[in-house]
Order: sequence, then structure tokens, then C-alpha cells
Amino acid sequence: MKRLIAVAAAYLLASMPSGARAGDPQFGVKSLPGWEAVGRLNISGRNMCTGSLIAPNLVITAAHCLFDPTSGRAIDPTTIKFEAGLMGRRSKAARKVSKAVVHPAYVHRQVGNSQIGSDIAVLRLSRPINSNEIRPLTMAWDADRGDAVDVLSYNYNQATRPSLERSCEVLAKQSTTLVMSCRVDFGASGAPVFQVTPGQVPKLVSVISAKAAMGNKRVSIGTALDSSLWRLMQQAG
Repeated sequence: MKRLIAVAAAYLLASMPSGARAGDPQFGVKSLPGWEAVGRLNISGRNMCTGSLIAPNLVITAAHCLFDPTSGRAIDPTTIKFEAGLMGRRSKAARKVSKAVVHPAYVHRQVGNSQIGSDIAVLRLSRPINSNEIRPLTMAWDADRGDAVDVLSYNYNQATRPSLERSCEVLAKQSTTLVMSCRVDFGASGAPVFQVTPGQVPKLVSVISAKAAMGNKRVSIGTALDSSLWRLMQQAG
């Protein structure tokens, strides 16, 4: 497991693309109930990540998104804007961020994989988003090996329209680290991983941290949600 995670792992935080081509939403994103709770994080007008609304005033993303990819310095959270349900030039709701709380076990390093398993952060929005407008995502702690999952993300090639990677699989789990067959690209850091059960509302079980390779196979690495998230939410809220 440790060897697998270490192979070709790469942060997914990317520079904000200038004039990036935005194609049509992939794989029928509108078929995912509540997809509008997912949005792009515009970071200082230069970088981007993906975030998800988990309470009217709280967004979850990857912790490494809060650090400059070049200098490694912490980013002022007030320079971040959350654009929920962004589709083309319009978002369902847009809010600035007023506070950020990083997982206490996370230590940022520009080289190495110290972020694996604790790469989550909670952002407090400057104003809540009305739940009648966008309902926060339902969360669960029980992601496990063999589960079918979906990933919804904004990325370099889909900077203004979400991409949905459907029916991938959790290949391995170690503590709060998931290895998945889902393919993700730069900008997808913090993207929600949904546990998919027929007849039920999709549940947020993890956030994307990195892309990696297992032999010749492309995989993604995620941090699974657990009870520690409640403490982060209390500190942020």
C-alpha cells in the first residue's frame, strides 16, 4: 500500500488556466442529484481547486489547496471565492471565504506525500448559502474497498463546467487513505468522491488529493471522511 501511494503521486492544484477550453459536461453531470453543491474554488485569481458545500456556510476541499504551489506559503483564505454549481459563465451561488481550518495532522510539503490521509480543510463562507437554493451534501464515513464511486470535479480542461467520472472503484483503503480507479486531472484537488447506492442519494465519502500510477494504470488518491471532520466544522463555523 505504501509503495502504491508513493508511485507517481502528484498534487492536483493547478494554475488557473487562461482561456482554457470548456467542453460540454461529461457523462451527464445533471443526472447526479445535488451536483450544484459542488463548485470551483478560485484561489487568488491564479489557482483553482474543487470544493463541496457540506453546511450552508461551510465548504470542504483538500488542505494543500490552501498553500501556494510555487512558494509553499499559506494562502490568505479571504482571497478564495467559491462558485457553487458553476456552469459556463454562471454559478448557482458565489461566496467569498472568510476562514479556513486545516486538518491538525496535515503538514504541507512541496515534495513527498505527507498530505496523504489528512489532506482535508474546511472553509467558512462570508455568507451562508440558502438551503432552499442549494442543499449541502450528505456525508458518510463508511467508504471501503470494492465500493463503486463517482467523482465530480472542475479541472484544467473543464475549468468552467464540471466533469463526472462515473462507476469507478475503491481499489484499496488504509486508514483514511483511499486508492481509486477514478481518473482525475489538475484542478480536481478537493473534488468530492460519492458513494453510489441504487435508489439512494449519493453520499460524500472522500475528497480527491492526488493522482498517481499503479504500474501502468492511472489511479487517484483520496482522503476518506471520518469523525474528525465534525471538529473541523465546529472550528470553522
